[in-house]
Amino acid sequence: MAVAQGFRSSKQDFSFGPWKITAAKTHIMKSKDIERLAEEMKLPALPEMLFGDNVLRIEHSDGFGIEFNAVDALKRVNNMQDSVKVACAQEWQESRADSEHSKEVVKRYDWTYTTDYRGTLLGENVSMTPSPTTERIDLEKLKAREQIVFFEDVLLFEDELHDHGVSMISVKIRVMPTSFFLLLRFFLRVDGVLIRIHDTRLYHEAGSDFMLREFSARESKISELKHVPPPLYTDPNEIAQYLPLRFSEFEKLDFPVKE
Repeated sequence: MAVAQGFRSSKQDFSFGPWKITAAKTHIMKSKDIERLAEEMKLPALPEMLFGDNVLRIEHSDGFGIEFNAVDALKRVNNMQDSVKVACAQEWQESRADSEHSKEVVKRYDWTYTTDYRGTLLGENVSMTPSPTTERIDLEKLKAREQIVFFEDVLLFEDELHDHGVSMISVKIRVMPTSFFLLLRFFLRVDGVLIRIHDTRLYHEAGSDFMLREFSARESKISELKHVPPPLYTDPNEIAQYLPLRFSEFEKLDFPVKE
């Protein structure tokens, strides 16, 4: 079977002390699998580009860890109501409805695929325990020019909202000699309406018995971004600083205690 030019499935494993970091990137999910998944999730449509087998996994030799995958991210999407009302929403939803069933009422759901997913904790019998914390990830320390021994960026899903913007979630990790840092970012731009960014940052320092996980939700109506050059609207890294913080949560993920 011919592979699309320029695309190659890849799976990388990287060892960091007792940790095994796996980054798998492969093709968009097949349509029959997408249909089955949409039915399970009670969503009338799923993102145009859904990478159901893409994953970033961080697993300890004792069997616990955390992973980031598209299916679990979509499970956090509201399948009962719209999150954004725009003039084009009805027309857009109707265009996504299966033509055979076009006479049925199109089910309301969050067509922006907004998710507050923060990762999936792993472990059969043991897993990390999240609890609120006053500790913070030292972002200044992360800006220091420490050697990066491993880096990967994995796209989980993306949808162009029928040419009315973009909704996407991706996860990137960088491993330094003494720590690793991960950013899971959900980015939504509905043209002429709003921009929303949900970030999950995860940090672990070698030798410590916990990870720090920080979640933040930022959002602004585009009408309130008149002072920002429009070309920045399409760049999550640039626009993030202009979006007011709506919500944040700080957690410590404690490792299971050995018996």
